[in-house]
Amino acid sequence: MKKRYKIIMISLLVTLLVMVRYFENQLFYDPLLKFYEADYLNHSFPYFETGKLFFNVLLRYSINSIISLGILYVTFFDKNILEFSVYLFSIFFVICFTVFVVLIFEIESQNFLALFYVRRFLIHPIFVLILMPAFYYYRRKNGHKLKS
Repeated sequence: MKKRYKIIMISLLVTLLVMVRYFENQLFYDPLLKFYEADYLNHSFPYFETGKLFFNVLLRYSINSIISLGILYVTFFDKNILEFSVYLFSIFFVICFTVFVVLIFEIESQNFLALFYVRRFLIHPIFVLILMPAFYYYRRKNGHKLKS
């Protein structure tokens, strides 16, 4: 793939990630957004519909993951990296979502910050920011040339 098309594709995918973030209030049910924007330490935990919240977190994680996997594939154009990334994204989701569920059901004021960070990892595409430099370093170290 020519470098110019690669840059255009990556730019479009990053724009999609930005749009998911920009329209998060319209696209997803998440009462915790307003809770954490306010002075959450002095307020009670908001009421939420458990199933609806869990489904929307899963939906948002899935959308961000698909776009992130697209960015990784366009950047490295390697099926092995894509397969490994799918595996890592899946493991990461299972671990973080399990912790998220436990924190939601056992919430106390001292857990608000832990819930905030676990939720942040689930609803934002942070994992691609970790994998991108890791794969780049791996390919440089092993002498693989990035395909243009």
